Amino acid sequence: MKQKLTCYIIDDEPLAQEILEEYISKVSFLELKGVFNNPLEASQKLDAEKPDLLFLDINMPDLNGLQFIPLLNYQPKVILTTAYDQYALKAYDLHVQDYLLKPFSFERFYKGVTRLYNEEKKSETSAEIIRDSAALDEVDHIFLKTGNRIQKLSVQEILFVEGMKDYLRVHTTKEKIMTLMSFAKMEELLPASKFARVHRSYLVAVNKINHIEKKRIWIGEKIIPISSSHKENFFKKLKGI
Repeated sequence: MKQKLTCYIIDDEPLAQEILEEYISKVSFLELKGVFNNPLEASQKLDAEKPDLLFLDINMPDLNGLQFIPLLNYQPKVILTTAYDQYALKAYDLHVQDYLLKPFSFERFYKGVTRLYNEEKKSETSAEIIRDSAALDEVDHIFLKTGNRIQKLSVQEILFVEGMKDYLRVHTTKEKIMTLMSFAKMEELLPASKFARVHRSYLVAVNKINHIEKKRIWIGEKIIPISSSHKENFFKKLKGI
């Protein structure tokens, strides 16, 4: 587990930036890596440096925070900071980690980032995965912690993986398994040549795809969307198979 979570601030209000900088400096497990006035300014560095966490304002010129999240190639955790409460439902749909209403106290800020940090630690310690081979493409099964037991799962049985907020639901040919794990961890440990991220909430087994039509994938009876941010890499992978 990382000792610190690296973070960016994206906000066009100087006072809001200053407050967040001050709050972050007081938290031992946060490390501020950059402050930006708008998403366009931050986007290239975001892809290059891959921070763990974004403190993201909503109302900004040119491109607001809610518009920016679906465009991200790299998907960090996101905490929205805004003076408006009407975007909470949309924020939930985008799987943001927290929604801080300005002006928020340090106590409220600390509560949110501590919960996130503890969830990250819990995810890493409770995800029990064992490899039979050092080469990822030779992995034939994994072990997942689900509830109070550790379950052996054949990689060949996996159809797709679905994000369920803090959990992942692994759909297989036989059953559905819930496990507390991040997509990043699952992608890291499954064979990259056999699985592809097609959406913020979906990772699919390429050889289980029945057909693709426009921006949708059919695996059995399930229809899975292909997001704009993952479309290019997904189709590149298909060409290489």
